Amino acid sequence: MNLFRSFLVEQTDPERFYTDVANDTITLITRHEPLEGRTVLDIGAGQEQFGRRFVDRGARYVAVDLERESLNPGPGNGAVVGRGENLPFPDAFADIVMSNNVMEHVTQPGVLADEMLRVVKPGGLVFISYTAWASPWGGHETSPWHLLGGDYARRRYERLHGRPPKNRFGETMHAASVAGGLRWAKRQQGAVLVEAAPRYHPDWADPLLKVPGLREVLSWNLMLVLRRT
Repeated sequence: MNLFRSFLVEQTDPERFYTDVANDTITLITRHEPLEGRTVLDIGAGQEQFGRRFVDRGARYVAVDLERESLNPGPGNGAVVGRGENLPFPDAFADIVMSNNVMEHVTQPGVLADEMLRVVKPGGLVFISYTAWASPWGGHETSPWHLLGGDYARRRYERLHGRPPKNRFGETMHAASVAGGLRWAKRQQGAVLVEAAPRYHPDWADPLLKVPGLREVLSWNLMLVLRRT
């Protein structure tokens, strides 16, 4: 619940939001893999809070983003300009490869996820988390009006605020689904799905992912953890 409240203030209080997401990501990853001495590749990131917290836990942190001005990983951390769908790293580069709230912002999330698997070492971990379009917060700051259509929600936001939203449907935000993420994870032959869960919910809500339709609305944010074989 604390993470969900932080998500609502992403644009007004980014320090709180990114620190809380970084701490939660560490908690979820360390269920399966320690961070000490590990190389962590963070796709679509570069926020100083992530770099700071991961280094505090003994990891070597490298941030990747499409735009140089978005990269601010903090002192002593790596930063690379690159496209997630074509990562500028060799095969088996990192111990842990992660993306937080990125898949809903790319047109081909499966291609990005495939690249994440390519650059993780055998035995390494891939962590993916993203917001489902059909969930109440799927339109981000244009929610819940996105449920009436992404274009409508964008126009409404512009009328109310006098400027376009940061997350513009069809440009910087797309209709990512829970079903699509689960299909991709389950068909991988070079990796094992070790955890799938609605991220913002308690563990007892995990069975939601087994109910088509309902999971798109109630999961809010899908988390996938895979280990490369």
